[in-house]
Amino acid sequence: MDIGLIGVQRSGKTTIFNLLTHAQVDTSRFGKAESRRGWAAVPDERLSWLASLYHPKKVTPAQLQVIDVPGLAHGESDGPNRFLNDVRLVDALIHVVRAFPSDLGEDPHPRVDLEDMELEIGLSDLDLVEKRQARIKAGKKVTAEHKHELELLEQLHQVLEAGERLDQLSLSDEDRRLLSGYQFLTLKPMLWLINVDEKNFRSGQWPDRSAIEAMARQKNIPLVLMAGALEQEIQELDDADREEFMRDLGVQETGTARLAQASYQHLGLISFLTAGEDEVRAWTIANGTVAKEAAGKIHSDIERGFIRAEVVAFADLKQAGTMLKAREQGLVRLEGKDYRMQDGDVVNFRFNV
Repeated sequence: MDIGLIGVQRSGKTTIFNLLTHAQVDTSRFGKAESRRGWAAVPDERLSWLASLYHPKKVTPAQLQVIDVPGLAHGESDGPNRFLNDVRLVDALIHVVRAFPSDLGEDPHPRVDLEDMELEIGLSDLDLVEKRQARIKAGKKVTAEHKHELELLEQLHQVLEAGERLDQLSLSDEDRRLLSGYQFLTLKPMLWLINVDEKNFRSGQWPDRSAIEAMARQKNIPLVLMAGALEQEIQELDDADREEFMRDLGVQETGTARLAQASYQHLGLISFLTAGEDEVRAWTIANGTVAKEAAGKIHSDIERGFIRAEVVAFADLKQAGTMLKAREQGLVRLEGKDYRMQDGDVVNFRFNV
């Protein structure tokens, strides 16, 4: 699953990219011309517990690919921002919003930045709609399907011209299928990451908070509060100092962990777990995936030869202490191909090929 990071210049977006992917990109340079890609692990304490039980050779968390696109410069956009094309194919977007004074002494204006970016991605989608409308109308033959598409595109055009997001529309499954190839940005799941300094993080107060919270509720967009510069300091500490620092801040998880988990949940994703002496691993699936399809995430042969899924909920396994005790207590179940996987299921697939 892919996540796109967007934001204006000097929002701290590349700092967030470094934190998520453990890259070491120079954040002092602005106006970069290319997007960057990296992988972010989704923190999962369940893996640590399973690793302590099985002592595997390898532990593999779920991962998200993160794409950091060049920042939008205020007042320099002539029509749709070309860099937004780099996030057309991602599954979700994270808008990093500066809510701290810049190193140049500039006051933050997070509400303005949010409104500007919403306008920018709306214009980008509007440009796609208008080009497709023109292409259909210029064709030699307009089919019944084209007519339906034009009617739908006109509806989208009205919504976008009004400054609204397309995800505010009630669309049928058929309409969503028809629109899926467009990769509209305002149809993608969006999170707003409010990037604050340490003072505001401790107080929980930041500029334009009330207005932004109202905007987020109206648009049904989750907010994540994070102090990027502070997170950098935390990441550089050893384990003991990190725990002490986080206790002083009054938090149990780092901001990067909260952000990765919020992204995962907002995408409608869950993890099932496999555990053994070779590897403990989290596998990413969509919520609602059935057991046979989940088996295919590991290998197509397992899906093809699927017999049964041997399943125990992680919480039950942890309470029992070992897999043997979980079996003795009747906590391990045999499920068929149509069983809908649950987050945290610890699974062993039985198959024959």
